[in-house]
Amino acid sequence: MENVQASELLHGWRRNVANIKPTLETTFCGIPCINPFWLASAPPTNCGEQVMRAFDAGWGGAVWKTIGEPITNVSSRYSSIDWEGRRMMGFNNIELISDRPIEVNLREIAEVKRRYPKHVVIASLMVESKRETWHEMVQRAEDAGADGLELNFGCPHGMSERGMGSAVGQVPEYCEQITSWVKEKARTPVIVKLTPNISDIRMPARAAKRAGADALSAINTINSITGIDLDTLEPNPNVGGKSSHGGYCGPAVKPIALNMVQQIQADSASALPLSGIGGIGSWRDAAEFILLGCGTVQVCTAAMHYGYRIVEDLQDGLLKWMSEKGYATIDDFRGLSLPNVREWKQLDLNYQIVARIHENLCIGCQLCYVACWDGAHQCIHLDRTSPVPDTTRTPGMVEAEAAKRISTTPIAKLDAGKMGLNSAITPLERIPRVDEEHCVGCNLCSLVCPVENCITMERVDNGLPFESWEERTAKGLVPPGQAVMTTNH
Repeated sequence: MENVQASELLHGWRRNVANIKPTLETTFCGIPCINPFWLASAPPTNCGEQVMRAFDAGWGGAVWKTIGEPITNVSSRYSSIDWEGRRMMGFNNIELISDRPIEVNLREIAEVKRRYPKHVVIASLMVESKRETWHEMVQRAEDAGADGLELNFGCPHGMSERGMGSAVGQVPEYCEQITSWVKEKARTPVIVKLTPNISDIRMPARAAKRAGADALSAINTINSITGIDLDTLEPNPNVGGKSSHGGYCGPAVKPIALNMVQQIQADSASALPLSGIGGIGSWRDAAEFILLGCGTVQVCTAAMHYGYRIVEDLQDGLLKWMSEKGYATIDDFRGLSLPNVREWKQLDLNYQIVARIHENLCIGCQLCYVACWDGAHQCIHLDRTSPVPDTTRTPGMVEAEAAKRISTTPIAKLDAGKMGLNSAITPLERIPRVDEEHCVGCNLCSLVCPVENCITMERVDNGLPFESWEERTAKGLVPPGQAVMTTNH
């Protein structure tokens, strides 16, 4: 029975799934949350009216747009990267913190908490690096009723030029000092927001933890220039023909955010309750951040793009997935993927997979062939003229023949018609063949294939035991000069 339960935990499912009624209610660094979905500190949380509409839509919390001494913004402020017809795949802004008076923001926080006492309101703060200034701001924010404080040590533009934002987050000593000042005064949980514009995000995370931070949030935006107008030669966003580096966010940054979340949570010296940020736009994104240890997730770009009601899909999708997997609460699966992320030197060098092309799904586009020959390992061939392919031809012979052919864009159904065939099944000469003996299992063919599950990567039992590079090095099997260099962090 114990082995069965262990197997269930390992593969991420439970029995009696039908009896599980999952809940999204959770607790983050001591703060009760009706769900883990928060709006990040940004334009969607600029004022009380917006935050209350967001709560009506279903958001569990909101981090108020960063409060500090009012600033003057520029016009324009945003630009984006569109990709393959998708708008705002990457989003850039050069907007600064709130341009509204501190007392107005705090008065609206108090009103929101009066009307929505069960929802989470976090005050994001950024002031000059003086102890008494931070003490005063902490006092005022907590007196307004904020459930917690987020210290914005991550803003990469504008404010950093004034010695705030990422100018603090990039120097662990500053991060530790200001966090300690805040902890001297704070009665509510203190969340430190980290900048990704640093060589090792664990350094400021460790500093915040040493100073007594209750939680972390990561990541803030990434320094970027989104593009140049090729007609005017001016960068975007355009401010009178000039621009500046800005903060990059949106779906494009999610892999970077996930990596940094894992780095923090896998490091005992920096791990704290973590609110994940960076490219979250679907329930699947949220689940991935939680699987790497996040207790809540914060959303910005997706809300700016599609509006507050996306939270309905976030909640419905996550609840359905939790029910299917047998998870009753967020904590049931939080951090389960952390043990599966290792250093490269600890991976199994003897684990082997190969590509398998399923003929009944192949449309004959031959993208896998082009990708394998031009971008990978020359293990896919176009020599299937019979149900039993000729496996005696070498890659060199295939390459020589390929050079004599004129490249065409194959259209499987039309080609089949020319051959007098009425079936829509792709003719054999259009279906590439995988040389499994030489296939290295790189995945490229399956990634470029436009048909889902047409190419699958399948395990091959080569009879070899688990062996990592670390183990080979320890056994003295690594040639001189190739030994793994280790760094103690």
